[in-house]
Amino acid sequence: MDANGLSDPYVKFRLGHQKYKSKIVPKTLNPQWREQFDFHLYEERGGIIDITVWDKDVGKKDDFIGRCQVDLSTLSREQTHKLEMPLEEGEGYLVLLVALTASAAVTISDLSVNSLEDQKEREEILKRYSPMMMFHDMKDVGFLQVKVIRAEALMAADVTGKSDPFCVVELNNDRLLTHTVYKNLNPEWNKIFTFNIKDIHSVLEVTVYDEDRDRSADFLGKVAIPLLSIQNGEQKAYVLKNKQLTGPTKGVIYLEIDVIFNAVKASIRTLMPKEQKYIEEEDRLSKQLLLRNFIRMKRCIMVLINAACYISSCFDWDSPPRSLAAFLLFLFAVWNFELYMIPLALLLLLAWNYFLIVSGKDNRQHDTVVEDMLEDEEEEDDRDDKESEKKGFMTRLYAIQEVCVTVQNILDEVASFGERIKNTFNWTVPFLSWLAIVALSVFTIILYFIPLRYIVLVWGINKFTKKLRSPYAIDNNELLDFLSRVPSDVQVVQYHELKQDSSHSPSKRKKNNPG
Repeated sequence: MDANGLSDPYVKFRLGHQKYKSKIVPKTLNPQWREQFDFHLYEERGGIIDITVWDKDVGKKDDFIGRCQVDLSTLSREQTHKLEMPLEEGEGYLVLLVALTASAAVTISDLSVNSLEDQKEREEILKRYSPMMMFHDMKDVGFLQVKVIRAEALMAADVTGKSDPFCVVELNNDRLLTHTVYKNLNPEWNKIFTFNIKDIHSVLEVTVYDEDRDRSADFLGKVAIPLLSIQNGEQKAYVLKNKQLTGPTKGVIYLEIDVIFNAVKASIRTLMPKEQKYIEEEDRLSKQLLLRNFIRMKRCIMVLINAACYISSCFDWDSPPRSLAAFLLFLFAVWNFELYMIPLALLLLLAWNYFLIVSGKDNRQHDTVVEDMLEDEEEEDDRDDKESEKKGFMTRLYAIQEVCVTVQNILDEVASFGERIKNTFNWTVPFLSWLAIVALSVFTIILYFIPLRYIVLVWGINKFTKKLRSPYAIDNNELLDFLSRVPSDVQVVQYHELKQDSSHSPSKRKKNNPG
């Protein structure tokens, strides 16, 4: 308990390499999480889930509350078990619902077993995600098949000049591993992974590691591929990137990916809360990341300031022709203004940007400022890691770190919000921009034909009765859920596919080489 007699508890789960962390429930001794975590079992005998409960403390190390274990080998299959687990080394108990069930959603097989090459199975999958099935099982948006074929010219992680590479394939909270190919820089895995897609805006992450029996696996390279950018059935060589996904590291990986999805389900899912990634990722303080987020937010604010200065200059008659045009436009707009003109104006902006892209006049370029900042941040992180190992600096300054990490994350959220709005209108993800056009068209028609008081009345009735109709419904904002799927400028750089280029030398990124 804290000084106020309460705690801010959260739970950590571990099964082998799979790790999850629950949300924090503030100021309570009787928390209710109501969260679901999916573990994947590949052994008949089951396994043991280690569970620890912690109290989140600002400014110092989190307090340990207690632990328990669930032995899955003792549980019967295809049945939900309600378990009340007393916490060892502490007080209280955890109430869990545990079910062991066969899963068709996530599978691993050899290259010889290919679902999409079997004509009958392919037809079944296509039928499952056809337009006729748009209202059947709304959570089942699509099907993803990933062939992890081989890698070439990987980094040598061992003193022998070789590596023991294996591959981790992740889609949100689903995480699968290939076998390890020992003493090889050109491994062949020839494995097929299949996933159910719950959100078409998810990003497939493929990471290559070097197995090290004495300590944690060494990073060799990574790629992040948005599902909407995938070209079906094409075997491609992806240049492996560094941990920050900003630049190349040594080696390429050959993948063949197929995505089949229902566009209507995908569109509806876009307006629902994004799935939280539970696999544990601790926020770290980085001077360079803090600076980068500050610069990103400053750029967003400068856009608003420049717009305000432009408008102010019209009032000051700095340019008489411009001010006269603005004055006439103001009179015309105010005299004829109707509410439906707001979504209509946004619709015209989207249409204008689309016209620029189609006509080849679009001047969008890679954000080199963000890219350079990301590369600088990677080098700074390397120095920070070494300093913290030598001096234990971070462990002695928890309070400052907590505050700085919070500021760092707030800056990132504010900057990302502005960048996501810009990237919606820039057609960075065409699927989302087309969805915005459909939504704005519908709003324009509704506001044109239906009086505002009726719209507000329907909105108010829905808000007041929502909890009565569905007591456990999670409040969400459809606009924010939509924007959460639009990549920020940082993510645009991270998801950008690098071209194979012999001039890309990883020598300056020796940090990726654990040797």
